[in-house]
Amino acid sequence: MGFSIVFGMALLGLLGVGAYFWYIWSSNLPYIGVLKDYRPPVVTRVYSADGEVIGRFWEEKRVLADLDVCPPHLIQAFVAAEDARFFEHEGVDIKGIVRAMIRNFTAGRIEQGGSTITQQVTKSLLLKNPERTYRRKVREATLSLQVEREFTKHEILYLYLNQIYLGQGAYGVQAAADTYFGKTVEDLTLAESAMLAGLPQAPARYSPVKHFDRAKARQRYVLERMVEEKFITREAFEEALDAELDIQEREDNTFQKAPYFTEHVRRELLERYGRDMLYRGGLEIHTTVDLKLQREAKEALLRGLAELDKREGYRGPLRRIEGAETDRFLEEEAMRLTADPPESGDVLEGLVLDVDDRKGEVTVGLGREKALLPLREMAWARKPNPRAAHYAAELKKPSAALRVGDVILVRILPESPPEGYSLVSALEQAPEVQGAILAMEPETRAVLAMVGGRDFNESQFNRATQAKRQPGSAFKPIVYAAALDKGMTPADVLMDSPIVAGGGKDGSVWKPKNYKDTFYGPTLMRTALAQSRNVITVKLLRRIGVPYTIDYARSLGITSDLTPNLSLALGSSGVSLLELTQSYAVFANEGKAAAPVFVTRILDRDGRVLEEKHSEDEQVISRETAYVMTDLMKAVIQEGTGWRIKTLKRPAAGKTGTTNDLRDAWFMGFTPQLVTGVWVGYDDQRSMARAETGSRAASPIWLYFMEAALEGKPVRDFEVPEGIVFARIDVKTGLLAGPSSGKTVLQAFVQGTEPREVTPEPSAARSGQFTEFDLGFEGN
Repeated sequence: MGFSIVFGMALLGLLGVGAYFWYIWSSNLPYIGVLKDYRPPVVTRVYSADGEVIGRFWEEKRVLADLDVCPPHLIQAFVAAEDARFFEHEGVDIKGIVRAMIRNFTAGRIEQGGSTITQQVTKSLLLKNPERTYRRKVREATLSLQVEREFTKHEILYLYLNQIYLGQGAYGVQAAADTYFGKTVEDLTLAESAMLAGLPQAPARYSPVKHFDRAKARQRYVLERMVEEKFITREAFEEALDAELDIQEREDNTFQKAPYFTEHVRRELLERYGRDMLYRGGLEIHTTVDLKLQREAKEALLRGLAELDKREGYRGPLRRIEGAETDRFLEEEAMRLTADPPESGDVLEGLVLDVDDRKGEVTVGLGREKALLPLREMAWARKPNPRAAHYAAELKKPSAALRVGDVILVRILPESPPEGYSLVSALEQAPEVQGAILAMEPETRAVLAMVGGRDFNESQFNRATQAKRQPGSAFKPIVYAAALDKGMTPADVLMDSPIVAGGGKDGSVWKPKNYKDTFYGPTLMRTALAQSRNVITVKLLRRIGVPYTIDYARSLGITSDLTPNLSLALGSSGVSLLELTQSYAVFANEGKAAAPVFVTRILDRDGRVLEEKHSEDEQVISRETAYVMTDLMKAVIQEGTGWRIKTLKRPAAGKTGTTNDLRDAWFMGFTPQLVTGVWVGYDDQRSMARAETGSRAASPIWLYFMEAALEGKPVRDFEVPEGIVFARIDVKTGLLAGPSSGKTVLQAFVQGTEPREVTPEPSAARSGQFTEFDLGFEGN
């Protein structure tokens, strides 16, 4: 009797202690109502104009998946592996805990956990504490019971499948499906679903990327559990187990579709919205980039830079190897090329095995293959001499450039090789010169393509937006437009003669010169722009005033600091390619200025529009001035330094730009449909080779791009606004063409400013032709 009393009192005491600790441990529990507003960090996606993903930003790589789109076998796989009695228990599964203990004891290792799916949701979203203590287990169980009372099984599964970490940075089944298989969740097969369902226990240990054998064993376990739970048949088990899986370490290559553009958008939005919103907020960002034009822009830039690089000469082999290192190099290349056989157009490292001057051939080793490198495909490989008066003659013999043991770059050609060779190749070298190209739609200012450098993976510095380089003569149209609005006309005759002016370094005397150190005397304003005459442009700037011109440039979209002296006429102040392209767009868009547009619309994770861009332009110069400038820049192409663009065979306007010592080369131009700017130069501002002007170095890139961008589009001319008249004028006198005129041109004028006099006979003199600033001397 006494023992019974003691035992009863002890039992009551234990129950009391247990109840006390249960009360203490289960008090102050998190509020489970927060699960009703489940808003985990999700991926922000950036889209091109046609809806293709070009970038994704995240801290947790998660894309929410609706349970309705998940295939049944995916849900069954996770339930079988993690919580077979999920649809039967009420949050805590005592039977499941006992079963897991027995299975783990039998296997000699942990194969199955005792936590239910509900407990895993509770632990991840409410407790967020990885500690393994009785207190946490009690709180977890208590909360799980509450969650089961408040939420349906469907809702709990939704939370679980979107919250769970599945390795490789992927949170939730949608991100995991993309990471491991490059698929959306609805396209997952049974085999793939079972592989994912095996990951929650230890994502790193069972990673199918790094530990495929372990992952495969875990997949088998999941499939066996599905058979035991009668989710699948034995036949389905065998089929899924034997199914091939395309698993690889997939990098997010969406960013590489338009890397400079996407990075520019990222930087802008990071400043505007903050890191938390950008990386965790699941924004949907719609941009203006046209991926077809983006590809064409990149190809045009790389083609032009490679051509320029070859004109500057061959810098020598990548390195030299001898002896045993030769065999090692060829064997390593053989292994690499066996896994990835070379194709036409590929650029590969090769080893010079033989140089034959008599045949004009070089034999290049590519692993176990031999490639022919004929002299014609390396004729450009003369020694570089950037300051030479002329380019050196083409290479006469292969040994002048290559030696046995040289490791070089070769490009595979689509030619049938002669006997003894497997391939035909051409000598290549990686360019050092840099460049940028930017294209926008003139009416909307939508930036359709932007390439900020040769290779984003090598340098993320965006030379289209971040670099401030001297525009040289590409700045002149701004000066000429300002002069037109000050009352000058394209028919004014200006004196191209020596001047002395301020504007040199440190305020010293400055004597501007033309490109070829020649002065041309009386010159039509139209001709002065077309031929890019420096001295006349300086005189124009002196006449209209530096402050006025700076204000004028600001109205066109130039925001960089501009040096307030006469050297401004020749583009001495650094500007970005984006600014300059924006200013040319004013001429293309009938005198209207607007900010460039990269992002058209931003939606939050719930589909609400946060911002939407609409073109808001402002008439900053008259339509008439814009058209006359366009007409003058058409003359640059038809009669002047932009002559290469004539092969476009459609109306176009533009201007070349070259700076002192050939450090920068530009071509800025437009058609009615597209405004495009190109810059070429070295990051360290060293000089390019002689004659690498805007016309030679930059305009071909512009042409390559515009030919591809406008292919198949209707040929359009620029719309002539009211208030414009045309007159045929004499290119020497600027007067109306007469019987004695030689060369004449049809020139646009603002109505009322066109010449009235007819060019007189040669014996007659034209009075009042020149103004004081044409006399050839300018003071400081």
